[in-house]
Amino acid sequence: MTRLAAPAILVAVFAPGVLTSAAVTRRSMPPPIRIVALGDSTTAGTPAFKSPLESPPAGSGDDTSQYAFWLMKAHPEWVVLNRGINGQRSDEIRARFDRDVIQNAPAAVVIIAGVNDIYQGKSVEHVTGELQAMYSRSAGAGIPVVAGSIIPFNTATLEQNQRMRQVNEWIRQQPQVAFADTRAAVGASGNPDRLFESPDGLHPSPQGYRRMADAIGAALQLALR
Repeated sequence: MTRLAAPAILVAVFAPGVLTSAAVTRRSMPPPIRIVALGDSTTAGTPAFKSPLESPPAGSGDDTSQYAFWLMKAHPEWVVLNRGINGQRSDEIRARFDRDVIQNAPAAVVIIAGVNDIYQGKSVEHVTGELQAMYSRSAGAGIPVVAGSIIPFNTATLEQNQRMRQVNEWIRQQPQVAFADTRAAVGASGNPDRLFESPDGLHPSPQGYRRMADAIGAALQLALR
């Protein structure tokens, strides 16, 4: 009876120190650039998205309803950590700054805060004092800051809009931050004190968050140089 030869088994042998093309590709890829997005509902993605801090571990809802999503879509090399919590004032955001920013050792941080302070009747000085403390903490840790302006909400009074504009002008004048005019990005044409598009009159639509990302992204590119 004729015996059949066993099938040959091919084994790839690589000399020590020789990398496959896939390994070379992985080794040549730069590490992702980590960015922290810190703020209130306008960072979290309200009303259609809950941030990972609000709905652990990864957040929930419509991913496109957060500016972090649009930043990463436009810049695949960035990893943007959404650290927004709906309803928080600037002092409450500052209270978790070390946990949410410093401990993540980001290449940059985006800070948008103050709208809830204004809504609750807090003074311009209260907001600017808390923002200054966060800017200074970032500078001490060597973390560049992108500072976004407070965006409008459609039910704001004339006095509330005046205070928001005063805070925003103060932010614009700070030399240690890269300013992103997120208020202008989402303001209605001809009426910048109202959102150009909103599902609830208080927060941007997904397209509004996309516009915020466009403004923030340009400032981040300057801050990361």
